[in-house]
Amino acid sequence: MAARKIMWPFLWQQSSRGYFTSGVLRAYPRLSPQEVTAILRVNEYTQEFQGFSVKSYDSNQLPSNNPIEDTRAEARCLLTQGLLLGIFDGHAGGSCAQVLSKRLFKYVAASLLHPEVVHKYSQAPTDLIQSFNDNYELAKILEELYSSSFKQFLTDLAKQTSEVDANKALERAFLRIDHDMSQEAEPTVAGPASQATLTVATAGAVACVSYIAGAHLHVASTGDCQAVLGSVTENNRWTATKLTEEHNSDNAAEVARILAEHPPNEQDTVIKMDRLLGQLAPLRAFGDFRFKWSRDRLRRLLVPKLGDQALPPNYYTPPYLTAKPQVTHHRLTPKDKFLVIASDGLWDLISPLQAVRLVGEHMSGKVTLNPFRLPKSEMKLKEVNQLLLQRKEGLKMKPLDTNAATHLIRNALGGTEYGVDHGKLSQLLMLPDDMVRVFRDDITVTVVYFDSEFLQKCPA
Repeated sequence: MAARKIMWPFLWQQSSRGYFTSGVLRAYPRLSPQEVTAILRVNEYTQEFQGFSVKSYDSNQLPSNNPIEDTRAEARCLLTQGLLLGIFDGHAGGSCAQVLSKRLFKYVAASLLHPEVVHKYSQAPTDLIQSFNDNYELAKILEELYSSSFKQFLTDLAKQTSEVDANKALERAFLRIDHDMSQEAEPTVAGPASQATLTVATAGAVACVSYIAGAHLHVASTGDCQAVLGSVTENNRWTATKLTEEHNSDNAAEVARILAEHPPNEQDTVIKMDRLLGQLAPLRAFGDFRFKWSRDRLRRLLVPKLGDQALPPNYYTPPYLTAKPQVTHHRLTPKDKFLVIASDGLWDLISPLQAVRLVGEHMSGKVTLNPFRLPKSEMKLKEVNQLLLQRKEGLKMKPLDTNAATHLIRNALGGTEYGVDHGKLSQLLMLPDDMVRVFRDDITVTVVYFDSEFLQKCPA
């Protein structure tokens, strides 16, 4: 979630892209360019594809919290041949975000199947998804519980009569996994795993998930992660299209929605100090069940663990919070070049248009990192000359990083009007653990590149 920015004049100066250290923090030793790069590249990852509307994706994370509360996930759906990419931004700990990153894609993949296929699959289960960059496992005791919940979900899905719709499938998966996490917090359901599931229930997470199948891009968002589409115009200029809306108090429609769900005598307390019940910044989220459960259930499950503070003030007509996503569909064209999905740690520092321009420049400059090769053996001299001119232009924008997500993080933290300021970047990376969270959040970024030739051949 967004870092709380406190203006300490002796520590900070303001720039067009955020805040950077000065004064007192100059006393900290400066990192070398090589040390900065090593830190930025620790969590980067790239995956390439062939014969698909997605050519590749780059992803990376830079922690602020220790441990990091953001998670990410990417997977191919094996039965529908679509690609899922998601970012999960946790709060009150990372447990809810971690659980979502391990479970949600299976729920989405199952929701995309026709009920008859779901029934056949439940009789002879195989892998629904192929995950990429999956570096950790859930505890065995949780796996058994989660497997039981998923089997029940499959049983319910097989009874559905409506036609499969990707937008509805994403919404169904979001709501069902939130429901299952709520049920799993009950000691009678969780059994020996109840302590772990209650920890997940008291934490929360926002999420942004994209599902790409052929030329169809679907984006589901709950909270304040954002997805931005980078496209080129007829004049070869970059445009940025936001495919998500932030669900927070800056969103007037979202505030109106919540107020309409509660009686008039709560209009002054539902949202207070720009937060839900004066406490929670996102107005939609997974978990956070102390904003969803009845007062009786809170007293039974959470008050014994957390004390009376488990009950938010002015808690009269729950639920106040939902995990229901807003889902957007976009039909991809060859003009659509990439998608940037990121937690608000990135968007706190740069705008969607800045992000798109940075990735666009990175695309042009990245080709200069590899030796020059002709794309085909027989080319006219004019064509070769055009390629060389393009490469010459690209050399002006030659990036330090091959990974576009790393490039975005580097520029978000150290960018100025004149390029990346190493001193600024070094100081932000050297902030001690007890200070860094005040000035920047965890940053997680995934950049998805589309195959223009593939999209050119896709039927309308």
